[in-house]
Amino acid sequence: MKKIVTIQDISCVGKCSLTVALPIISCMGIETAVVPTAVLSTHTAFDGFTYRDLSNDIVCIQKHWQKEKFEFDAIYTGYLGSIEQIDILKEFFNKFRRQNNFIFVDPVMGDNGKLYKGFDKDFVKQMKELCKTADVIVPNLTEATAMLDIEYNEIYNTKHIEDILIKLSDLGPEKVILTGVSYNENEIGVVCYDKNQNKFYQYFKPKINVKYHGTGDVFASTCVGALLNDNTLEESIKIAVDYVWECIKYTYDNKKENAYGVDFEKKLHMLI
Repeated sequence: MKKIVTIQDISCVGKCSLTVALPIISCMGIETAVVPTAVLSTHTAFDGFTYRDLSNDIVCIQKHWQKEKFEFDAIYTGYLGSIEQIDILKEFFNKFRRQNNFIFVDPVMGDNGKLYKGFDKDFVKQMKELCKTADVIVPNLTEATAMLDIEYNEIYNTKHIEDILIKLSDLGPEKVILTGVSYNENEIGVVCYDKNQNKFYQYFKPKINVKYHGTGDVFASTCVGALLNDNTLEESIKIAVDYVWECIKYTYDNKKENAYGVDFEKKLHMLI
């Protein structure tokens, strides 16, 4: 059985981060270890959430795992609790990187053209450094344009997107997956670039006019699981886009609005 460790926060209420990653990747038949970066009472779309930083615990977990000689087929990072955790993760990568595994970074920082609460330009700069050490990165357009320090727009043309992908791959990662891409008002999807093969892939679905918190985490978790199950990059983004789209459609058809996120649980059978 393949093994992965995912490093991101626990939001006690709200469908995102570890409460999404653990069930999704487990349903895909992959043993999933977790390293919590922080504990939040809810995800950050709620006002007044509590927050506890777990930076010291990450270091202790790393040292124990080194002693036990644990190994993983992939390392997957998501929401980080503080800028200091970026250096901690660089050291974690150094200790657990192997020739036959890969590092998958979701540079969670913002969406819809704005950074999330608690993130600033210094965090963006450091996250860019972390992405340089990854094999695969999966930013949305907000995060990609922030790291490249270019203007954010809602709709782009093909050349703009491909330029963004190439510039991100120049940082270091072999594969760059860009989410939330629209070439017109009716479709939304993903475009990715494989530097080794010098190929672009894209996959779009009809746009559902609603936004839910945590869909990026659902996509990233599904995509890394698909890659670990030996799917190609092109196959993996299709699996992940289809799953996210079905989750959004189900939630919208049944609830219209839902601050907690998508009802991904109802569609887990697609991944088993």
